[in-house]
Amino acid sequence: MKRFAKLLEKLLFTPSRNEKTTVMAQYFQNTPDPDRGFALGAITRDLSLGDLKPAQLRALTKSRVDSELFDMSYDYVGDMAETIALIWPKYPSNAHKKQKLPRLGEFISALQTKSKIEIQTYVTELLDCATVTERWAIIKMVTGGLRVGVSARLAKTSLAQYSNRDLTEIEKIWHGMAMPYTELFSWLDGLTEKPQIAPDQIFHPLMLSNPIDAEHDFNRLDPKDYEAEWKWDGIRVQLLLNAFTAAEPSGKNHNNRPKARVFSRTGDDISLAFPDITETALGHAVLDGELLIGCPTFTEPITRVGNLDLPKINYIPQPFNYLQQRLNRRAANKKHLRELPAFVRVYDMLFEGKTDVRDRPLWERRNRLKIFLRSFNNPRLDFSESLSFSSWATLSDLRDRGAHRYGYEGVMIKKRDSKYIPGRTKGPWFKWKRDPCVLDTIMLYAQRGHGRRSSFYSDFTFGIWDDNEILPIGKAYSGFTDFELQKLDKWVRSNTINRFGPVREVQKTLVVELAFDSAHPSSRHKSGIALRFPRINRIRWDKPAKEADTLENAKTLIR
Repeated sequence: MKRFAKLLEKLLFTPSRNEKTTVMAQYFQNTPDPDRGFALGAITRDLSLGDLKPAQLRALTKSRVDSELFDMSYDYVGDMAETIALIWPKYPSNAHKKQKLPRLGEFISALQTKSKIEIQTYVTELLDCATVTERWAIIKMVTGGLRVGVSARLAKTSLAQYSNRDLTEIEKIWHGMAMPYTELFSWLDGLTEKPQIAPDQIFHPLMLSNPIDAEHDFNRLDPKDYEAEWKWDGIRVQLLLNAFTAAEPSGKNHNNRPKARVFSRTGDDISLAFPDITETALGHAVLDGELLIGCPTFTEPITRVGNLDLPKINYIPQPFNYLQQRLNRRAANKKHLRELPAFVRVYDMLFEGKTDVRDRPLWERRNRLKIFLRSFNNPRLDFSESLSFSSWATLSDLRDRGAHRYGYEGVMIKKRDSKYIPGRTKGPWFKWKRDPCVLDTIMLYAQRGHGRRSSFYSDFTFGIWDDNEILPIGKAYSGFTDFELQKLDKWVRSNTINRFGPVREVQKTLVVELAFDSAHPSSRHKSGIALRFPRINRIRWDKPAKEADTLENAKTLIR
């Protein structure tokens, strides 16, 4: 645990990406199993314990220190783990003799086997004999709130660095490995062969695109070398067709259909929320596409699939807020299946059967995909067609028309001979999004952020005029520089007129230009409008609040 706490401290205070990679590589090379595996899981956030709630830790700390002193300290520091680590009283002189910090694997095992009451006692004893840094690490682990500025991909990069293995090869088997990754480290250390994972059993890391720089990139790119398709306004998913499930080891459902699984772009299994896709899927492949909501055609008879009554649909994508109603649910209800039918617009193929086609060129993979979709009756899968264009100027016109007429997000530009390489490789794939919408809004509320922003007011709520009333229109916590954040924080503290716990209400005088991808009708918002991906575009220190935008103006942006 001591070694792990030192690793976290180094990662927190090391700004350089390359240095973070080296620090992790040294740790993984010199730390035994299973400690390094649990450390890897904690850093990538695949290990999340959450055995103690923040309220329990707060009460535990207040039993050791003055309650008012803790509240004042927490208000100043902003991060609860850091506050407790700093304010926790030094252990009694004999505490270190009663309890010593365990190894990380022993710590995880204790948390997984002890009761909730035993965990509180156990954690208290550990905090008594730990240093400030070690206390912070313990608290972050038991609350499941560990963030040290390291992405999962950077952690995998460190594995590649210490083992001299290809990062792509690590990515390919990553989601088939189980914590504490003993089998993975055995291969990385050169002790065993590379683990073999059935392709239809695991999520495969996605290939990502880079934003296009229209002023520079188009001068060096030949349009003849690229394909383009619409950038659909849904969520990226990966489909594993013919994937076996624990409940049905044969891989067949009650109608002898192959089962399917649906994964989000981060590898979360969301299959249970979309049975209209999993129960209708046919074939054996791993596909890449966009999860969307279509239009039910109630003029045609309902189709009975297993225990589901599913409508026929047309493949006209509905606005993103339709899809939002079906996300983050454990299961779909009958109303959603009937009124918000899901489908996947498929644009790439990773495996055909058990054949890995990721090293084949894009044009070949898409041809295989077309043939596959024609070979099976998949009523909830639809091919993403290529756009016809002869120049970048032609594609620009298409992009603008698609954005204004249909609300498309933009276009994807992909090199015709590109392989399917996990991660954000520079060059083969680009996204060219439509120009963002903007509104001049008024700041209403502010709340402190988390992590390195925990001492600053960085999460804001904004509103627009509706006659003489200001209605909330959206929240934003990005788009500003560190310097602008300091100015905003100072302004919030100087213009607070009310407090509601961690939230401050401010004077309605600061105008901020919000940029966002699109606006949609919403019954959940008082303004009746939901903004997609709002972010701060400009801080209008010079503009009076009376000149901010109105609800009437905002409604014209709804697509």
